[in-house]
Order: sequence, then C-alpha cells, then structure tokens
Amino acid sequence: MASTWTERQQQVEREDLVMFINACLSCTGQREFYDEAWGQKLSLDFLHDYILGNYRLLYARTLAAGINHFNQGQIILKLLATGKQTRPEYRQEEGTLIAATLNALPTQRAWKILEQIRKRRINNRRARAITRDYIAQHQKRLDFDAVKYRSKVRAIATHNHLTLPGEVGPFLFRDWPQQFETPLFEKFRKAYYSQEAIYALPFTVAEGLAAKHQIPRDRFLARIEAQMTQAEKVRMQQSTECDRKSKLTVDLKRTPVTKLALYCLSLPIKDRKARHPELTQALQQSAQAALRQAPLRLGKVAAVLDCSYSSSGSNEKRRRPLGVALAVHYLLQAASDQYQAFWTLPIPNPLLVQPRGQTDLATPLLDALATHPDVVVILSDGWENDPPNGAAEVLRVFRRRIDPSVSILHCNPVFNADDFSVRSLSSAVPTVGLRDAEDLPTVLGFAQFADGKSSLGDLEQYLKVRVQQFLSKFDPTHGS
Repeated sequence: MASTWTERQQQVEREDLVMFINACLSCTGQREFYDEAWGQKLSLDFLHDYILGNYRLLYARTLAAGINHFNQGQIILKLLATGKQTRPEYRQEEGTLIAATLNALPTQRAWKILEQIRKRRINNRRARAITRDYIAQHQKRLDFDAVKYRSKVRAIATHNHLTLPGEVGPFLFRDWPQQFETPLFEKFRKAYYSQEAIYALPFTVAEGLAAKHQIPRDRFLARIEAQMTQAEKVRMQQSTECDRKSKLTVDLKRTPVTKLALYCLSLPIKDRKARHPELTQALQQSAQAALRQAPLRLGKVAAVLDCSYSSSGSNEKRRRPLGVALAVHYLLQAASDQYQAFWTLPIPNPLLVQPRGQTDLATPLLDALATHPDVVVILSDGWENDPPNGAAEVLRVFRRRIDPSVSILHCNPVFNADDFSVRSLSSAVPTVGLRDAEDLPTVLGFAQFADGKSSLGDLEQYLKVRVQQFLSKFDPTHGS
C-alpha cells in the first residue's frame, strides 16, 4: 500500500511539472483566439505560485528547460521575492540560474524585469546584488541602454541606490551640461531641442521625440528607416499602422524563421506571389540557420498543419498560430530525410496559406499516416470541430490496432486557460506547447515526459542536465 501511494504521489508530481513546463513553452499571458488575456494571466500566475510553493528546486531549474522569455521573467521575479524560502544547499544554484538567465535574455526584457523588481517592492540583498551585477557586466553598452531605456534605468538606479559611472547619472537625472562628452548623450540632447537631430538616434528613442516635436508619422518612418533594427522593421511591417505603399527594407537573411514566417503572412497574396522565389529561399535558409543553433535530424516525416480560421490568432498575436505552422513546415523540411506536409485546407504553395475554414484534422491525418512515416508532427491549437474528435478517434484506432510504433507528437502553440494546459487532441499521443518553431528541437526532447511513460526521477534528471548545459555556456568550468 505504501509503495502504491508513493508511486501515485510521484505520478502527480510529474504531471504537475509537465503541465507547468508546457504552459511555459506556449503561454505569454496575451489574448488568444478563444481566450481573453486576463484569463491567460490568471491561470498562468496560479500555476507559477503552485509549482513554486510545492517544487521550488524544480521550479528554478525550469529556467534552463527552454521555456519562453515571458515565463523566465516571471520565475526570476517570484524566486527573488521569496528568497527566504530557498534551502541553503540550493541557494547558490538558484542565484546562479537567475543571473545567467537574466544575462541571456534580450536586453529590453532584462531591464523590464529589473524595473518590475522595483514595482513589486522586492528589496532584499539578493535582488540588489543581481541588479548591481547585471549593470556591472553590461558597462560597455550602458550609455546606449541609458538612452534607449532611460526611464527604466533611472528608476532601477534610484531603487537600488546605485552610483552610475561617467555621465550616465547626469544624463538620466537631467543634470545636463552645455555639452556632453559622451557622443550618444550629446545626440539626444540636441534631438531634444531639434527635429533634424532625432534621425541620428535609435528608432525607439527617436520615436518618442518625434511625437514631442509633432512630426507626421509617415514622414518620420520614411526618414528613420536607416536607424531601425531588423526586428523593428519586421514588427513595423506586420503592424496595421504601416503604410503598404511605403514598405520597409527588411533583411530577410537576418530574420529568425518564426518572425520571417509572420512577416511573409503579413504581406498581401499578390506580393507573396511576386516575391515567391525570394521569400521561399529566405525561409529555407532561416530554417537551416535555426538547425545549426539547435541540431535536429529526422527520417521520414509527415506534418499535419492547421490553417483553419482560428489560426488567425488575436489582435495581440496576429496570425501567430499560422506563422508557427508555416515556420515548422520549413524547419521540418530542412531537418528530414523525406518530408510531406498536409494542411487542413489543401494549398498549392505553403507561402500562400491563409487562415480559413473549420478545423478538420482527421482528413490530413489519415493522408499523413498513409505515407507510412517514421514521425508525425501535428501543429494545431487542438480545437477540432469538423467533425469534433475526428482526429482523436483516428489516433486511438491507429495506436491500438494498426501501428503503435510510429512516433506521433501534437505541438500546440496556444495555452488553454480553462484547464491550465495546452489543449490535447488525444490521450493516445503526447501534447507539448510550442511558441516558436525554433524551439522544436527542445520540445521534441521534452515530449518523452508528456506521454506519461517516464518517471519523476527521469524528469528531475532531465532538468538537472539542462541546468548543467545552460550554465556551462556562461561558465565553461561549471560541472567540470
């Protein structure tokens, strides 16, 4: 009886952690097609508090599990706010994980987290040390960050009573001299008073000053393009604000595959047709670049890709599920020896895909299984309605009576707030969250725990190894 109880307890713990990691792979607290943003945030926050309270060590180690940046930030903040609850033997590992994760995050996200420390009134010694060390390790770009994130840097410096080097302090607190010796500070000072000078500043900095000077938006965008990063150009091109007649010059070779797929989907069909060779080559090259960063090699693969109307996403995540599906298509194509794609609505060319119709996964799934693949990857939000549960029945019969050896994985880019998880198609196959196509190698490694066959010990060992690999990138001597 005692052993049965222990086994059941470990099963519950494994299921809790799998559910949490799945949520952290897919959810960012934004509105989805079927869920409002507040429900997403409420469910996700509950999950964070639950796992933190019951599995603190594994909660911290989740930072190294390949989860998205939003959830990494939430974990950092919650760990820092509850530092007294850390067991002494794990305090060093937890602190190292926090610092390494913060340094690995994009700069804007790192500064936002440090600002949230102030807003949440987290004022303990470890939080102050983490902030101080982050600034010390980024001294070379502190002048740039002080200009681009000036309100955040100023608030963080005030909260932590930091002494800032050089002219950073006078710049942030408006103790301006007649002329700054720091070139970037001087450019900002001039732009504060002169319209012409703003075009020498980074886009996000110049944007605020353009509004101050009441410069017409179209004129500002036309002249500031040279100062925009590739990510800013892609984001602006996708926005409804951007004038289609004055397209920005996006460097397709430098754009990650998921962002590139979303950029392609933001273009009118006629533009996609006209630029078909260029865009297709760019997507293929971007997929290959992603695989160089995270190698993946598969045999004969069939993909079932959802392009139903719900893949149009929401106002906050426009076309994101469809963009992930398109990016996964090119990623699997590059990673497979043999590859075929089956969309919920057949299309002559993946680049021309649009979100349309009901969700019929059963038909493309049957077509995919008929090719006798080694691996089947299903990319869908799981809301199957044409007919309801059609794919679930196909999967049940195929698993039980035809071929249980074929590896089948359901990847879901949408978090389901109602049950704190990503919506599953069938208990016969594992379901994992997937926010970006580039995370597919990580997700495939994690899928072994989503099918219910592994033990809690296996999952704990997996997270421990991921921590060692993650920290070794920042400290080559770690784990040696």
